[in-house]
Amino acid sequence: MLDAIGTSASDLRDRALLLIGFAGALRRSEVVGLDFADLTQTGDGVVITLRHSKTDQLNTGQKIGVPFGRERHCPVRALSDWLKVSGIQDGAVFRPMNRHGAILDRRLSSEAVSLIVKRRLAAAGFDPTGFSGHSLRAGFVTSAAISGAPIWKIRKQTRHTTDQGVARYIRTDAFFIQNAAEGLL
Repeated sequence: MLDAIGTSASDLRDRALLLIGFAGALRRSEVVGLDFADLTQTGDGVVITLRHSKTDQLNTGQKIGVPFGRERHCPVRALSDWLKVSGIQDGAVFRPMNRHGAILDRRLSSEAVSLIVKRRLAAAGFDPTGFSGHSLRAGFVTSAAISGAPIWKIRKQTRHTTDQGVARYIRTDAFFIQNAAEGLL
């Protein structure tokens, strides 16, 4: 899907939104709730401060790290590219654009995240049915589980309070990837 995205301003915004949403295991509301002040660049990536979250009822804030990617689809570089082309230095990170490409001075809606996911899937030749903005978070959990990440590390990124909460997000029928019986036979 990312390979089918071009280089226009809206393309750079969508690439950054998809990659940060995925790598941060963010909910739609968390993606669109990000402000420039919530981002701290470090030598290892970017630290995101979530000021409001479903699992932070007291709004004390939660921090998550998004590391530099090793592949060409690096979430930190994609975010940097979007911020550079947009000129955003305060306020909402992800903003709507008008049909002429002008960046508007308000934040995207949560529904816009779902529409971007569906539009980018369709543009890459995939059937977007069954996908939504939530697919970024579920996709992170599934991909991390398949790659063998320990559940405690997945929980740290997703901010789930239980292993069962994480397990509900794992969407795979890849029965032979990381199979427990593999080392026994």
